[in-house]
Amino acid sequence: MVNFNFFMNDVVQQARQEIAAAGYTQLTTPEEVDDAFKRPGVTLVMINSVCGCAGGVARPAAAHSVHYDKRPDHFVTVFAGQDKEATQHAREYFEGYPPSSPSFALLKDGKILTMVERHEIEGHSPMQVVEKLQGYFDQYCEEV
Repeated sequence: MVNFNFFMNDVVQQARQEIAAAGYTQLTTPEEVDDAFKRPGVTLVMINSVCGCAGGVARPAAAHSVHYDKRPDHFVTVFAGQDKEATQHAREYFEGYPPSSPSFALLKDGKILTMVERHEIEGHSPMQVVEKLQGYFDQYCEEV
């Protein structure tokens, strides 16, 4: 018999490692969310999850997006379904957008600028999502 909890812990750990290796800071508490979101500048938030479109599209897009000439000042992530309080608190900043995971939120000085929601990720290629993110980076970010 397969130990489902062991399997899920392995999947979650791999998802965490992938996004951390890409250069994103994991926010696991509401306090960490406040500290990160209130920093000056532009912040990209990747709302991570264990679904297939997170692993096959969103995390690869997140990893690629850090290499663009115009990019946010900060890259952070919350993990939906895992760090529930942090994710719920992060979503309080995403005024006007329903909960969506995986997704990306772009904030400036703690204020929501725009989001790439699940319906813009699921069924798309990682490069299509990267192109959407880069369009927002061009609009809202300074060249590094």
